[in-house]
Amino acid sequence: MRHLPNLLTCCNLLCGSIGIVFVLEDRNIEAAWFVWIACVFDFFDGFAARALKINSPVGKELDSLADVISFGLLPAVVLYKMWPATSGEYLPFLSFSVAAFSALRLAVFNVDETQRESFRGLPTPANALLISALPLQGVMIMEWLTTPWVLITIIALSSFLLVSPIELFALKFKNFTWQANKIRFTFLILSVLVLAFGQAPAIPLVIILYIGLSLGVQLLKK
Repeated sequence: MRHLPNLLTCCNLLCGSIGIVFVLEDRNIEAAWFVWIACVFDFFDGFAARALKINSPVGKELDSLADVISFGLLPAVVLYKMWPATSGEYLPFLSFSVAAFSALRLAVFNVDETQRESFRGLPTPANALLISALPLQGVMIMEWLTTPWVLITIIALSSFLLVSPIELFALKFKNFTWQANKIRFTFLILSVLVLAFGQAPAIPLVIILYIGLSLGVQLLKK
């Protein structure tokens, strides 16, 4: 059982690697599915480690390496593939700044002992979920999203949010009581409602909801 968390982490990494292949083959729905599955494995590897009381330095490093692939490189490739052919040869390479800032965000997280009950900056899984859902939008929205200035804005905003000082709540359940997890349960319930009506293309709204609720909690604390 002591190897279960690392096994789940490796499954996360495999999902990210397969998802990249699907992006390169323009199979965006399948790529998005593998991002979502990678998020499930990423959640349960930490949950399993806490439940089994396993604190492994190797597991911590492996988790970050897997996240760089699944939630850093994969969304960067998604953005790279979204650029129109008229953008030139080099401009689409800006997309990979998302991978670089994801790696930086994960490195900071590994050495910052204060980010346990909450996060500073947008977690890489949330950022990957948002970006992987962009190619699933309707034709009219996609025409707007794939204009160079919009893509540059998305890349810049995504990179900033990853390393920003904004404090966001963590979806980590030490128990499942309402009192201890009000904000988490509220977010999950609202997310289910948003996805029930909007389905996969509504995922960016869920991430916006996550940021909005986190900012609301910080304002109430002050």
